Amino acid sequence: MGEEDRTPTPENATLFQAFEWNVPADHKHWKRLTKVLPALNSVGVRALWLPPGCKGSSPEGNGYDVYDLYDVGEFDQKGKKATKWGTKDELLELSKLAKEKGVGLHWDAVLNHKAGADHTERCRVVEVDENDRTKEVSDAYEIEGWLGFDFPGRGDKYSKMKYHWEHFSGTDWNQENEKKAIYKIVGDNKGWSQSVADEQGNADYMMFADIDYSHPEVIADVKHWGPWITKELGLSGFRLDAVQHFSERFTNEWIDNLRDACGHDIFLVGEFWSGNVEEMLPWLDAMHHKFSLYDSPLVYNFSQISTSEAGDLRKVFDNTLVQRVPEKAVTVVMNHDTQPGQTVATHIEGFFKPLAYALILLRDQGYPCVFYGDVYGMQGENPEPPSCGGKLPDLILARKLYCYGSQEDYWDDANCIGWVRRGTWDHPAGAAVVMSNTGPGEIRMAVGDMHKGQKWTDVLGWEQGEVEIDEEGYGLFRCSGISVSVWVRSDAEGRDQFPTNFDTKIYEN
Repeated sequence: MGEEDRTPTPENATLFQAFEWNVPADHKHWKRLTKVLPALNSVGVRALWLPPGCKGSSPEGNGYDVYDLYDVGEFDQKGKKATKWGTKDELLELSKLAKEKGVGLHWDAVLNHKAGADHTERCRVVEVDENDRTKEVSDAYEIEGWLGFDFPGRGDKYSKMKYHWEHFSGTDWNQENEKKAIYKIVGDNKGWSQSVADEQGNADYMMFADIDYSHPEVIADVKHWGPWITKELGLSGFRLDAVQHFSERFTNEWIDNLRDACGHDIFLVGEFWSGNVEEMLPWLDAMHHKFSLYDSPLVYNFSQISTSEAGDLRKVFDNTLVQRVPEKAVTVVMNHDTQPGQTVATHIEGFFKPLAYALILLRDQGYPCVFYGDVYGMQGENPEPPSCGGKLPDLILARKLYCYGSQEDYWDDANCIGWVRRGTWDHPAGAAVVMSNTGPGEIRMAVGDMHKGQKWTDVLGWEQGEVEIDEEGYGLFRCSGISVSVWVRSDAEGRDQFPTNFDTKIYEN
């Protein structure tokens, strides 16, 4: 084999969503993540999707109620110096360790709206139909809206910009008569953005005080914020919240500015939550950048198959982002919005979680993102223990060590499917995966005659015994009923790391 064929294979990377909705509001989360980062990194986590750590409207706010983009737990505003997640100094400690470990940090950027205004301001509005924001249902009149943001705790540090009514396109509360409605602000150059999705006629307004990205002062301030926070915290990427609700034009400009200032390898993923891939593809086409979206249609497929009696596993990737544009798909099983009790709660049966994670972690399409709540459990009114019987870290580690090279599918049976990964010159072990959502299953699969005579075992330990690879490179690989098995040569490099015995006790007693 020539030297040109010996290019090192990039290590399989896994993204980790480093929070769930009901993390305790004890302002200790940055410290928690700093403590567990080495363990996450050891199994193959190469980037953390951090929660929106900009100051929210209260110390308990998760950050989607964003008040001040430039306050990441540094200033005494909205009741406390720390955000729900902790202080800026603690965040910088996490950033320092992440850099030492080679782990990227992706910031959850909430750019659609502001919440927790410092004072009310009078402005002219028209009410619009809640179900069709293009339809006006009143004449223009004045309201008293929560639209004045002075940031008294921060002053002019990092940015001198103050926000007033003219910097917003809409709001949902009139303090004068305490009436809740969707109010479109009127005035020169005002109106809903036209480069948004068409949900409810026009998707520009979502919640709180809706930011107007046609205003030059707003454009300049939020463009300035991107490189500022990237350099301040040592970020390597962003998750953009609710991308279909604010201007595509501005998003493209914002990305141009960010990458010009901070490098073109900055990673970007958007939240465009839809069950219809045909709605998502045109939005991606409008982004003239390397940009990803979460594969929400795949989440709905997981839910549908797991809650159907003997659902057809072969259809799991039908009409998904990872099927259509795998290089732009961030694949997930659950997140903070789809977890139990949340706005788009999407139930996936517990037995199916290991199968779903195997489908995103152990195949060669998509960039998988593992959910904090599935590794460490979920708190709140709908608590759940760690999923996958505690084996999710083992699946991440199997991805890191073994799932390389060409992929061959064995998808002949609706309820028992499998695939093999053939390995590469520098990751030669390969792997064979088989799963069933009904009774026990087995599939004869070819891992290659280079493995003949080898004994393979299940790294998860759920299926006992060995599989001996025959002269032609085939093995008969088994799995228990409603389960998954990941078969690898019993003496392959790294097998001594299984089981991971991952410590999931993340909260202090």
